[in-house]
Amino acid sequence: MSFRLSQRDKDIIGFINQFRAVDRDSLVELFFKQLKSPINACNSVMVRLYRLGLIERTQQYSPTVYLPVDAKIKKNSQKILHFLSILDIYKQMCTYSAPKQVIVEDKPTGRKGGIEPDLFCIFKGSPFWIEIQRNQYSEQKMQDKVNLYEKLFFSNEWKTLQWQPEDRAAIFPSVILITPIRYAISSEHIRIIQVATIHELMEKYKGSGKQQKDVRPRTRASSGGIKINLT
Repeated sequence: MSFRLSQRDKDIIGFINQFRAVDRDSLVELFFKQLKSPINACNSVMVRLYRLGLIERTQQYSPTVYLPVDAKIKKNSQKILHFLSILDIYKQMCTYSAPKQVIVEDKPTGRKGGIEPDLFCIFKGSPFWIEIQRNQYSEQKMQDKVNLYEKLFFSNEWKTLQWQPEDRAAIFPSVILITPIRYAISSEHIRIIQVATIHELMEKYKGSGKQQKDVRPRTRASSGGIKINLT
């Protein structure tokens, strides 16, 4: 069956496998927007891939949401909305610069009880772990989450992660909390950034070095001395 697939077909299937749940309009935006009739073209391609058994779909949402063929997600699961939130953050980043080394639901330690950010990526030259917090949690629960990142920081396991640069010192990613609420959380060892959207992040750090002072660690540059320079 593979001989019937174009490179775009393969890219779409790979993208759905990576992000777990992808809505039709996002596919139009990412793969078809340059065409004369992008929605019709997308619909035609997705129907073909579905009939070939290469993707799954759920029509419980409008527009249709597409899933991997081996998805362990029920077609009416709230988990779909979670994956669509991750996709939305990725698309926001793409309006500025395509993220690299993207890992959805990263589990860097591979152990239960470790950090499990919704997204890892290298964005505009800096590595980030991204947590999407749509619900309100207690300040203690959020600080506990920060403490898990600090635990990883002191373990030094992060220095051997596969995306680390080979030609210079290892870098500990900044942690972005995507949240409409500002929590009174802190760390003296890792960089925590709280914003409601990636657009807010870009607005916050697009200016001078003065605007970047609040994201510098309060201790020595033990995190590898990374900078946030998102412009």
